[in-house]
Amino acid sequence: MTYQPDTGAGKGPSENERPQDDARTIRGHAGEAITDSRNWPGYFLIAAGIAALGATLVGAGYGFEGWAVIGTIICVVCLIGGATLVLLERKRVKALDGESLTDQEGH
Repeated sequence: MTYQPDTGAGKGPSENERPQDDARTIRGHAGEAITDSRNWPGYFLIAAGIAALGATLVGAGYGFEGWAVIGTIICVVCLIGGATLVLLERKRVKALDGESLTDQEGH
């Protein structure tokens, strides 16, 4: 299914609904990670989870067991939450194309 850009006012999905960059490429999802701002909270949570992992390892290395446990919990919650948000948005974008999350596509 090929997406045709909307030329009428008030019709079809907004640019944030359809994150493809049809003006500059023929690939269906090129640049989607940058143009689709709905992915950004997931990316920020993944980055926070990685930072929490580093802080947890430092805390555990210095013997701060309480901080290591707290950091572990924060790390796990951030990584799982971020990955979930990114996958849900990916599923939404693929559903707009009439595909499922597990459909393979090659570039």
